[in-house]
Amino acid sequence: MFGDRRGVLEIGSGTGQHAAYFAPELAHLTWQPSDVAENLSDIRQWREEAQTPGLLEPITLDVDGRWPPLPIDAIFTANTCHIMSWPQVERMFARASAILPPRGVLAVYGPFHYGGRPSSESNARFDAFLRSRDPASGVRNFEAVHELAQNHGLALEEDNAMPANNRLLVFRKTS
Repeated sequence: MFGDRRGVLEIGSGTGQHAAYFAPELAHLTWQPSDVAENLSDIRQWREEAQTPGLLEPITLDVDGRWPPLPIDAIFTANTCHIMSWPQVERMFARASAILPPRGVLAVYGPFHYGGRPSSESNARFDAFLRSRDPASGVRNFEAVHELAQNHGLALEEDNAMPANNRLLVFRKTS
């Protein structure tokens, strides 16, 4: 997925754990973590512990705000689509497509429903929990995410089963 990539923007880095894990494992990449401003200190701590040259200083990035131009050819996001509102997911896909070069990769990790149904009982419980906290959030339907990606010139290349009833969806920009 990222073997032939050079620079990755991680959207919604959260604590920074994914960045700290992936950057040393994918040393050929520069890994740009990002999140809303209040999460950057946690990311900086994980970055400091990782001591990996390719792991860059985190930047502020809000899917509702303006995105800076970045030297990237891939985007990774984990556990974000079910936390954001659907309009925010739509903006994330639109902006991701806008900054990715042709053949750029967008990798989306998290739980998804298929055919409008939870893929597991644990995902059904998780979805109910998310919606009880914030009715705008919740586990997204794969078909809606797939259609959204297609509408922004992103073709599905892989749908990978992952641990804990999660998926890794890999899209490639077609133009």
